[in-house]
Amino acid sequence: MTTHDLVTTAQAMLAVGKGILAIDETVPTITKRFEALGIVATAKSRRDYRELLIGTPGLADFISGVILQDETIRQRSADGTPFPELLQRQGMMPGIKVDTGAKNLAAQTGEKITEGLDGLRERIVEYVGMGARFAKWRAVITIGHNIPSRACMVANAHALARYAALCQEGGLVPIVEPEVLMVGEHTIDRCYSVMEDTLHIVFHELAAQRVELESIVLKPSMVIAGEHAPRQAGVEEVAAATLRCLRRTVPAAVPGVAFLSGGQSAELATQHLNAMNYLGGVPWRLTFSYGRALQDPSLTAWRGDSAMVDTARQALYKRARCNSAACTAGYSITMEAEVA
Repeated sequence: MTTHDLVTTAQAMLAVGKGILAIDETVPTITKRFEALGIVATAKSRRDYRELLIGTPGLADFISGVILQDETIRQRSADGTPFPELLQRQGMMPGIKVDTGAKNLAAQTGEKITEGLDGLRERIVEYVGMGARFAKWRAVITIGHNIPSRACMVANAHALARYAALCQEGGLVPIVEPEVLMVGEHTIDRCYSVMEDTLHIVFHELAAQRVELESIVLKPSMVIAGEHAPRQAGVEEVAAATLRCLRRTVPAAVPGVAFLSGGQSAELATQHLNAMNYLGGVPWRLTFSYGRALQDPSLTAWRGDSAMVDTARQALYKRARCNSAACTAGYSITMEAEVA
């Protein structure tokens, strides 16, 4: 795939009013979510749930692409259609999570390094052959006592940059995801400082690896207080702090920013995105790449019951529609009361 093709794909991922649905949970992660709701986790139940999501009628009006995981990209719908082909028929692009998870970083207590570079070039070839158009790699930065260390931020940024370069070489648009976790009691100011340092290092490493910024999508967390912080910042404060941080760190060549929800509630993640687009004044398109903030209402409605598929799809459609509206600052809390 040429550089022009990658740029075109990145622009399509960031189409006005559209975001990205993440259904790339690992088997252990989705098993925990299933079990919390009394759903028996099997390969079939995981397949049924993911088909429920990507088969939602009209979802492509609000979703440009869907991030799959290695198990999911190999699965087929009930009628035998490979999931990547089903997505393309629905008008959405297939993407693929290519990292192999965050592991303990040696000699750095409480910090993680994302692995998966070994054999990545070959896996990219396989995924492209299966229909993938873009990829995702998530780096995890934890805020705590004396962390994050610079060693952790540099190691994760270097891995992100090498992954991005391999993706562009192999024909995939890389989603670059440095997540500063909400876990902890840190203030919004502390989050801002860590996010600023992280993004500066990430773009330094991307430049060193000669990554073409015009054909990446940045997927950062928002600048937000820790979930156990005594004071939680308001929606407008989070939006203003996040945009201020991005302006100081993200080059204008990047076509768009697709925020992760990072454990926020479904409605709050939408409100934050809407507030950022209302403030505006940035060179990038601001959209969403949510997992739980899109999925949770649907999963809760479904609970493994085939009779609840339509209801679960309505829940996903509603959340996608709300976030689509937030991409153009057109979201209103009254939309939450509307029937999908």
